[in-house]
Amino acid sequence: MQKEDAVWAALEEVIDPEIGVNIVDLGLVYEIDVDDNGRANIEMTLTIPECPLADDIVKHVKEAVTAVSGITEANVSLVWEPKWSPARMNDRAREEIRARQSIT
Repeated sequence: MQKEDAVWAALEEVIDPEIGVNIVDLGLVYEIDVDDNGRANIEMTLTIPECPLADDIVKHVKEAVTAVSGITEANVSLVWEPKWSPARMNDRAREEIRARQSIT
């Protein structure tokens, strides 16, 4: 479980470039499983299936996860069910977005 917690923490550093909030707070990460060999399997979604930055986001996820001590491999599965909605965001994400909107 400690490795999974470390992977969750690492993913908090991956920012959705269009929204400017990390993918964990946005609720884009659905599940993380780390096996005994250090292989991390991440099930996640994107805000929209046609996201033009999907490849970049997946690349950043893999980089962040493989930087975690004890993780040897990161596999990312993009899923579209359940569909992402703003209701999946946590309060921190909502506050970050509100703060950005008030600046502009």
